Amino acid sequence: MASSELTRGRVTTQDIVSRLWNLCHVLRDDGVSYQEYVTELTFLLFLKMMEETGREERIAADYQWKQIAQREGIDQLDHYKLALLTLGKSGDPTVKAIFTDAQTKLRKPANLKTLTTAIDGLDWFSAREEGLGELYEGLLEKNAGEKKSGAGQYFTPRPLIDCIVRLMKPQAGEVVQDPAAGTGGFLVAADRYIKDATDDLYGLPQAEGFFQRNNAFMGIELVPDTHRLAMMNLMLHGIDGPIILGDSLTPDGEALGKADLILTNPPFGTKKGGGRPSRADFSVTAETSNKQLAFVEHIVRALKPGGRAAIVLPDNVLFEDNTGRRLRQWVMELAKLHTILRLPTGIFYAQGVKTNVLFLTRGKTDRASTNGIWVYDLRANMPAFGKTRPLTLGDFASFEAAYGEDPNGESPRADEGPQGRFRFFTRSDITARNDNLDIAWLRDDSDAAEDDLSDPEDIAAAILGHLRAALAEVEAVDAELAGAETEQTGVNA
Repeated sequence: MASSELTRGRVTTQDIVSRLWNLCHVLRDDGVSYQEYVTELTFLLFLKMMEETGREERIAADYQWKQIAQREGIDQLDHYKLALLTLGKSGDPTVKAIFTDAQTKLRKPANLKTLTTAIDGLDWFSAREEGLGELYEGLLEKNAGEKKSGAGQYFTPRPLIDCIVRLMKPQAGEVVQDPAAGTGGFLVAADRYIKDATDDLYGLPQAEGFFQRNNAFMGIELVPDTHRLAMMNLMLHGIDGPIILGDSLTPDGEALGKADLILTNPPFGTKKGGGRPSRADFSVTAETSNKQLAFVEHIVRALKPGGRAAIVLPDNVLFEDNTGRRLRQWVMELAKLHTILRLPTGIFYAQGVKTNVLFLTRGKTDRASTNGIWVYDLRANMPAFGKTRPLTLGDFASFEAAYGEDPNGESPRADEGPQGRFRFFTRSDITARNDNLDIAWLRDDSDAAEDDLSDPEDIAAAILGHLRAALAEVEAVDAELAGAETEQTGVNA
């Protein structure tokens, strides 16, 4: 495709996304929130996209798009409600997954008519040309960028996802897993990377192409509405690999099996009610309510020997004592933790959340796999990211160059010294720090950059983010104290 055609296609997709997103303002007086609106739109778009792609045979005839869109008034709303109920019992597994327990939040028939009329009036020819998956991803990204929706808590920014996927280089034939799948962003990006390298899978033998479409991608998502969005996202990108509605910290996670590559951004915080993982195979984190620590144990256990992972994690995983320290020691024995990327603040909707990406490779043995770690500081003295300064793939260019071509961190690298962003720390250096991996050496004036925020929503998000970060640290300390008390009780007993 020529450059001008590609640009025109993107403009068309962005225009359609904007038109769909602007409809949410119409529904405010119907009590529909941003997140509910995207879920509602998913139901309607699924039916319309089945019509547009000639796959309406997957939908019972009475509940196909035209049967809903052509109706008026209360008859339309009642028929739509019946459609949601009926499709939730469909024999088609994808249809059933998207519509299970589906309920409309619409109360006014006029608002449903507004939505169906607007959807019918979109430029579907251009949308198909550009890719319906791109349209839907744009809608999810719009939702995540809207501070009021709260979706940015779990929506990993696409430039970060693309950077990670480019570095980890997923290959055809590999099993790729995301145990905290969210809306499926990592799996979609990995699929796109593989398709770009294989002529949209046509360059693969038939059996390998079937594997890529049906068995290469696996994931779990805990939240039902987010699970719907993920299933829709994968389907529109031609991925039939399952995303299970469940919890990776229960036997659901163990049942996922082994993976060649794990890409994930686990949820932050503690399990509700202080609950512990219920995994028979867990040992290091079996008694902690800290979800991030438990997810790390899952990831290391789920990797095949030689398998690799990239994990987005908050700072507390790097410095927590007791269970946190034991986990880091265990990880460095079983896996080669070769690179840590310190991410800028503000790239998620909560400005104060401080995160990292840990890159590791599962060892062939379970002893002394890590003999040193490279740390790249992309946090110190970085811009205040927000609406006026969005994150881009270009912001990761220097890190990608320093990381090198080898996905396992084996490329030649240069320590940039105390004034540089990329440094190497031996296992002895780390032991001398009591295995604390929250390593910073540059003077950081980036907090002052928050004074440059001009968008009111960015300023509000920064304040909220700092409060959330403080609360997360309090929860982490509380969880550690509870764990220490449990350990002490066990000793006394």
